[in-house]
Amino acid sequence: MAAWRPLKRREFIRRLRALGFDGPYSGTRHQFMVFGAHRQTVPANAEYSVPQIRMLVRQVEAIMGRKIGAKEWEEL
Repeated sequence: MAAWRPLKRREFIRRLRALGFDGPYSGTRHQFMVFGAHRQTVPANAEYSVPQIRMLVRQVEAIMGRKIGAKEWEEL
């Protein structure tokens, strides 16, 4: 079973692109990525902790309308 791991910002952006997101684009405080008519904020920290990754992935799941498991996330 795959486990959640800390992730660099650059790798997070690469994985979102693999899921079909466009960007990142500059916002007022944070950059964001676009999926259809939805925006996903990309926090500015250089590395994301496990709780932060899980929170961001839950937001991505809500935007995409499907679940993304730890194994699928690691394979992206």
